[in-house]
Amino acid sequence: MSSLPINPPPRLLMGPGPINADPRVLRAMSAQLLGQYDPAMTAYMSETMALYRTVFDTANVQTLLVDGTSRAGIEAALVSLIEPGDRVLVPIFGRFGHLLKEIAERAGAEVHVREVEWGQVFTAAAIEQAIIETRPVLLAVVHGDTSTTVMQPLEELGEVCARHGVLFYTDVTASLGGNPVHTDAWGLDAVTAGLQKCLGGPSGSAPATFSSRATDVIRSRSSVEAGLRDPGETAGRSPIRSNYFDLAMIFDYWGPRRLNHHTEATTALYGARECARLLVCETLPVAIERHRLHGAAMLAGVRGLGLSVFGDLEHRMNNVVAVVIPDGVNGDAVRGALLGDFGIEIGTSFGPLQGKIWRIGTMGYNARRDTVLTTLAALEQVLRRLGAPVTGGGGVGAAWDVYSDQEPS
Repeated sequence: MSSLPINPPPRLLMGPGPINADPRVLRAMSAQLLGQYDPAMTAYMSETMALYRTVFDTANVQTLLVDGTSRAGIEAALVSLIEPGDRVLVPIFGRFGHLLKEIAERAGAEVHVREVEWGQVFTAAAIEQAIIETRPVLLAVVHGDTSTTVMQPLEELGEVCARHGVLFYTDVTASLGGNPVHTDAWGLDAVTAGLQKCLGGPSGSAPATFSSRATDVIRSRSSVEAGLRDPGETAGRSPIRSNYFDLAMIFDYWGPRRLNHHTEATTALYGARECARLLVCETLPVAIERHRLHGAAMLAGVRGLGLSVFGDLEHRMNNVVAVVIPDGVNGDAVRGALLGDFGIEIGTSFGPLQGKIWRIGTMGYNARRDTVLTTLAALEQVLRRLGAPVTGGGGVGAAWDVYSDQEPS
């Protein structure tokens, strides 16, 4: 039997990511391939670096893409910064803090953790006290953790790290483009992200940026592959324990030296470049306000239905809300009916929150009024059909109130 062409069913992806890609990004990704050293291709690479400097709000020279999903960016940063035996501090407030811990351990670090209850965040004072107690080389923190929908404040941590001589890494996959991220002003040394949330693209590219301090650490471990290195060129101290995720080599590939490392994922680069171009054209303040507005409408809407919301709302991300599944309601049945009857996907969660909350996203291309109102109307109908007590019209009505109060006439 011959295989059929790919023809995905129509879906409105209103979970915690991925989301529906912006059609302009998909169009960019349909462009023809180029050779990796074609002047047009290297120009696109340089343009992509410049665009992401704006997105990350940084002047860092080493701002580029790691080919792979957002986890590839995390792993590249940690394996390139951590030498075996280094102490690393990971404050954990959700699933993805555990991921940073695991990757750091696999890189050979001596990992120290501090944990708070899922749905809460750390104070800067608590993190500083943990730094004093553990004396790490690196602090690794998730910015926005979609498993809990809360966002760890970073504004004070850069100064804390600088004062104690600690490198500062953060994963902004879930927050970048929909919430403020100020790399230079906040003193962030290494920052990685992904496209599939507020940036409005597909998973598969990991934008990343590195301060001069982080770059110096990575460069000190530089090694060039046999067959490429110059005569007499030797490896740096403690070579990075990955070839594919060796950022020192990736810097040389993206930089003026254009030293071969891998064949750049051309189609993915086109998409990542278009994500950044659209965001820069919209401007970061406007994009962040768009996410704030539609996130506020979704939050008001689920409350308007009579549903409770999970987590520290003072530190909630703009782009995703955690809804407590009502007693007596089968959360998976609701998600299944939304998908089967309305073509709308919302998320469940993990670990201690498994089966206890839904996660509803308003991010990237889907941070729009029509998607919010459609999702709320469908959720009301599904809950009513399953016998859950909800306020008729309350979700859409509460969201409309937010829009009438906050959108310009």
